[in-house]
Amino acid sequence: MLGGMGMGNAVQPPPQVWMPKPPSGPPGCPPGLDYLTQVDQILIKQQIEMMELFTNWEAKNKYRLLNSMGQQVYFAKEESETCMRQCCRENRSFTMHVTDNLGNEVIRLEREFRCWRDSNWCACCSCCAHRIVVEAPVGTVVGYVKQRPSFMAPKYVIMDENEKDILYIEGPCCVCQGCPCDVNFTIHSATDGETEVGKIQKQWGNLLQEMFTSADNFGVTFPMDLDVKMKAVMIGATFLIDFMYFEGAQNRHHY
Repeated sequence: MLGGMGMGNAVQPPPQVWMPKPPSGPPGCPPGLDYLTQVDQILIKQQIEMMELFTNWEAKNKYRLLNSMGQQVYFAKEESETCMRQCCRENRSFTMHVTDNLGNEVIRLEREFRCWRDSNWCACCSCCAHRIVVEAPVGTVVGYVKQRPSFMAPKYVIMDENEKDILYIEGPCCVCQGCPCDVNFTIHSATDGETEVGKIQKQWGNLLQEMFTSADNFGVTFPMDLDVKMKAVMIGATFLIDFMYFEGAQNRHHY
């Protein structure tokens, strides 16, 4: 009677559905970024590493990037040195490889090590300001994300390949990982510094996930007609915000 209830008949999770490849993007669109012409929101979901649940071992991060329909658009995988992850933790340098559904690397994010993370004031010095370089395709810089100095609220600037200010990002005065709510970082046009054009939102998962894992979920919204290169840089900004404020299980406050 129980023979038909063996492991062979266990319910398997449905396979991940990938976003269909869209028509070729507009002229000048980097290869693989044509997916971004079809979306105004990207959901970034960090995979839970079982080893981190039971030990203090810091593993390489992996993420799934989904559209609003839950279809996977990209997959991101961290490349970093073991010693850097265990000793420098959230301050570590890394390379984030973002691949499409064919396994082609379409975006590369480069972050340098910074020894200080707990004060926005230090960003007045370039050697202390946190920064990510965004390449699309690999070897071609399309933009930068750089921390801006501020008294309380975290601030960043999104720049194009010529380091011209395009967008500004501002978070709340107090960023707390453990609060059971979403945390919003608003994105404004650099033209007037006030017009809101998008948002990076750290989405509350659940109590167990937030307390015992470093796996975080984010939503990134932007105008549909925004340059795909700037959309890629906004994705890079999300990873920088994750590492600076939410990577790790302990509650953190930045002043």
